[in-house]
Amino acid sequence: MNLIVAADRNWGIGCNNALLASIPGDMKYFKEHTMDKVVVMGRRTLESMPGRRGLPKRINYVLTSDPGFEAERCIIVHSENELFDALSQYDTDDVFLIGGSSIYNRYYRMCDRLYVTKIDADLGADTFITNFDEDSDYEIVSESEPVSENGVTYRFLIYEKKQD
Repeated sequence: MNLIVAADRNWGIGCNNALLASIPGDMKYFKEHTMDKVVVMGRRTLESMPGRRGLPKRINYVLTSDPGFEAERCIIVHSENELFDALSQYDTDDVFLIGGSSIYNRYYRMCDRLYVTKIDADLGADTFITNFDEDSDYEIVSESEPVSENGVTYRFLIYEKKQD
């Protein structure tokens, strides 16, 4: 399983249930990695998306405790067991956690690869994830040159779980 996220220098990922910045290069990167794949998100992440529906050309799983929740283009699951039973039918390389913070923080250790767009700024987040640099089970295996866009400088990093 994989994780994909954009985070500021404080590992902030959002504010008021929205992304911290509009970064077309990051959106392109996200799309390239998740298109035709399986994405897993929480209800609030889905509700932050345009139209409050699943992403096109992906299999969208939404984990929520709300038994009556429904959303277009989504498969709704209500427990961790139900989620992982459903995901067992897919190649783990094709599954991406896409948010929000509770999904990332709860399940990132189950991921072999973490795709992080690291933003070189403090963007005033109110929602944070684990600092992957402080997790000794992961190491950076790839880091792009800095890119500047819309007044924001960022890099694409790939962390991989260390082999035992």
